[in-house]
Amino acid sequence: MNRKAMLKATLIACLFFLALGGWLLHLRTHPLVQAEENMIPFLAGIASVLILPFLFWFKRTINFAYILNGFLVIIGTITMAHFSYVHFKGPVTLAGILMNTTCADIMLSWGKFIAGKALFDLEPLRAETDLTIRGRFFRYPNMGWWWVHLIVLTAVYALGHIIWR
Repeated sequence: MNRKAMLKATLIACLFFLALGGWLLHLRTHPLVQAEENMIPFLAGIASVLILPFLFWFKRTINFAYILNGFLVIIGTITMAHFSYVHFKGPVTLAGILMNTTCADIMLSWGKFIAGKALFDLEPLRAETDLTIRGRFFRYPNMGWWWVHLIVLTAVYALGHIIWR
């Protein structure tokens, strides 16, 4: 096994264990038998644990894996932040935000995103030029593309929550 294959296997193991840890934390906090709406995160967890590592292994499916992983992280971030906002108790302090919210869970989720990005970046793109130098920061696969989606999906989620209270 060459160095690149070893690094890829290590990152896939990292992605697997981050996803498994997050999924088990979620199952402990929101058991499936408690509410029907816990089924969607349950299925997203299964996709993160079982399907994503498999998709990241093959060059033909790495784009799909990268996009699926990114959107699972973004949607998870938005819904976990909303859950923390709704259920927050106590004074708003830095310690309260870090310890009494889903901030740690969100950080684990973004660790999963970073592992997926590293896996994606291991595979060379068809165009060997650096797209960010040419002014395309907001185009796929650059990070600006993810920031735009995070902001827009957050705005859509907040607007939907305000309108359909």
